Amino acid sequence: MGAGMAGVLAKTGRNLVVWNRSPEKSDALSAEFPGQITIAASAADVVKACGLTFSMLSTPAAAAAVFDAPEVGTLAGVSAGKIVVDCATLQEEDMQRMGAAVTAAGGKFLEAPVSGTKGPAATGTLIFMVTGDESAFTEATPEFEAMGKATHYLGADVGAATRMKLCVNMVMGVFMAGLGEGIHLAEKLDLEKAKLVEILTQGAMGCVLVNVKGPKCALEERNHAPNFPLKHAQKDVSFAIAAGQAAGANTMATAEATNKEMLKAMEMGFGDQDFSSVIEAVMDSQS
Repeated sequence: MGAGMAGVLAKTGRNLVVWNRSPEKSDALSAEFPGQITIAASAADVVKACGLTFSMLSTPAAAAAVFDAPEVGTLAGVSAGKIVVDCATLQEEDMQRMGAAVTAAGGKFLEAPVSGTKGPAATGTLIFMVTGDESAFTEATPEFEAMGKATHYLGADVGAATRMKLCVNMVMGVFMAGLGEGIHLAEKLDLEKAKLVEILTQGAMGCVLVNVKGPKCALEERNHAPNFPLKHAQKDVSFAIAAGQAAGANTMATAEATNKEMLKAMEMGFGDQDFSSVIEAVMDSQS
C-alpha cells in the first residue's frame, strides 16, 4: 500500500524521502523515479527531513514498533511544526496514543485510514477518512487529493476516523462472506455460479466488490491472489466487533459469524490470500 501511495505522489513530480521495513521496496521506488527519491536510514530521519510525513503499516504491532522505536522511530523525529499522518487501520486507542505523543513533542497529528486496496493505492483512487488538527489537514490536502478520489474530514476528534473505517471494513467483510455463501448456494441448487454473478452485477448488488471478486470466486479453481489479505480483513472485523461491544451495540451477529468463517479460512491456510478466500470456509462449512 505504502509503495503504491508513494509512487502516485512521485508521478506528480514531488520529491520524496522514504523509508521501508523492506529496503528493496525503497530501492525499487528509487529506480522507478530516478532523482526524486531519497532513501532515509530510519523513520525518524524521514520525519526530520520533511514537514509532512505519511505512515502506512499493516498491523498494530508493526505500527507501534516503527512509531516507538528509540532514536530511529517516527516519534523520535518529531519536533515543532512537523506533521505526521498515520494511514493504518488500528484501534482508536492506538491512534489516540500516537496523536497525543506527537502533539506533546510539538508536532501535529492526523489519523487517516483509507478505504481501498493495492490497486487504488497505485492508481490514486483511495478514499481517506481523516481526523485531527484542522490546520494540518489543510496543509496535507493536496497530498490527499493526489492519492485519493475522495477525502472526508471528520473533525478534530482522533479516533473517529478509525471508528468509521472499522464500520466500512466490517460491512465489506460481511458482504464478501455473504457473496461466498450465495455462490455456494447456487452450486448446491444446480445453478451456474458465473450466471449468478452476472445477474448480481446487473442489479442492486452491482458494485466493485461483486464485479471484481465475484467472477474469481465463481471459477472452479477460485482465484484469491491477494489485494487485501484475509488476515488483515479478519483483524478489522474483530476490531469492529470489539468496538461495537464496547459501545453497547444491540447486535454484532453477522459480523461475529463472518469473523468465525474468516478465522476458519485462516486455519485452512488462506491468511495471506485475498479476503475473498473467506468463501473457502463457507464452502467447507456447508458442504
